[in-house]
Amino acid sequence: MPRINGDRLWADIVTTARFGGTDKGGVTRLTLTEEDRQVRDWFVGECRSLGCTIDVDGIGNIFATYPGEDPSMPPIAVGSHLDTQPQGGRFDGVLGVLAGVELIRTLKETGTVLRHGLTVVNWTNEEGSRFSPAMMGSGVFSGASCLEAIEALTDRDGTTVKTALETIGYRGEIPVGHVGFAAYVELHIEQGPLLEAAATEIGIVTGVQGVRWFDVSITGTEAHAGSTPMAQRDDALVAASEIVLAVRDIARRHSPGVGTTGFATVGPNSRNVVPGTVQLQIDMRHPSEAGLSQMQAALEQAVAAIDAEIGLKHIWSKQPVVFEPATVEAVRASAEALSYSATEVVSGAGHDAAHIAGICPTAMIFVPSKDGLSHNEAEYSSPEECARGTDVLLQTVLQIDLK
Repeated sequence: MPRINGDRLWADIVTTARFGGTDKGGVTRLTLTEEDRQVRDWFVGECRSLGCTIDVDGIGNIFATYPGEDPSMPPIAVGSHLDTQPQGGRFDGVLGVLAGVELIRTLKETGTVLRHGLTVVNWTNEEGSRFSPAMMGSGVFSGASCLEAIEALTDRDGTTVKTALETIGYRGEIPVGHVGFAAYVELHIEQGPLLEAAATEIGIVTGVQGVRWFDVSITGTEAHAGSTPMAQRDDALVAASEIVLAVRDIARRHSPGVGTTGFATVGPNSRNVVPGTVQLQIDMRHPSEAGLSQMQAALEQAVAAIDAEIGLKHIWSKQPVVFEPATVEAVRASAEALSYSATEVVSGAGHDAAHIAGICPTAMIFVPSKDGLSHNEAEYSSPEECARGTDVLLQTVLQIDLK
């Protein structure tokens, strides 16, 4: 059975971490920035050197296809994303793309010919840290989002997605959704503590929990911090604090759901001024749609009970996803064939695979994350863990190719 070269894969992880690398060993590579252009150019160059054709669609998704024996068959796709969070890690998303490059190298050097082509995909803006929503490229590709509407979205500086794509030279000519896949398999770090805690080598991902995002605006009255009596204050930050605690308590009551208030701005943000405005961004997740609806209803009730002027807006949703059983079984069989310990997990984080599952058979493979850390400069999966996951990915592709 062909096996990947773990040292070569690790060298690529080290190389790509230089594009937007931070002093603490992490990466800041927001989507459609100069750093993103640099890593995209590296990816395209590597794949071209291996004999791949390169397609870029209108939302900037990159498709590097290594030819198979039968060009009439749709390709098997693997991949993930090259963008990161601010002060993010070297592995989140990147591992799935680099693993695809390593698969092509392994096929080429071992003379292994697939019936299907093999397409390695870099999806645009999976993270959603510069432009919202997250999983943007795969969302447009799968039909969950409209290209024209997405192109018009702006970042905090007012730059549109369309302009950002054009600036880095990755607003492609290929129509979005131009190609179908026989299947899609995404390798990713777990971004949680379960595999490491169980000393398990591979996570067989059966699905992705649902997500709902909310924006909150709180309006109070700015006033002097020294001369305004406590009983007469209309403090927007105090009301915001009640919401933050409500999000935490709602998630605890709706286990295994989770809730996070991950962004806040305070105006005027001065030590001696009672805050007059606060903006919050809330992320709620649950494996079931019913659980998500219960959490949203509880949030709406909690906001309504706070004595303040509050605007709550539900801005984005992604329903829970169950992956196609036969593709999940191919992952399981591949882990068993390689004698790796494995267990089923539901992904707590959103992934491009959640969108692609709506248009073709899809599965995911997880490898452990040290201390469960992700979206963090200390994020780490060992060379051995990355290699195991990539070997499972290769064997999964080979199994799918035989069907």
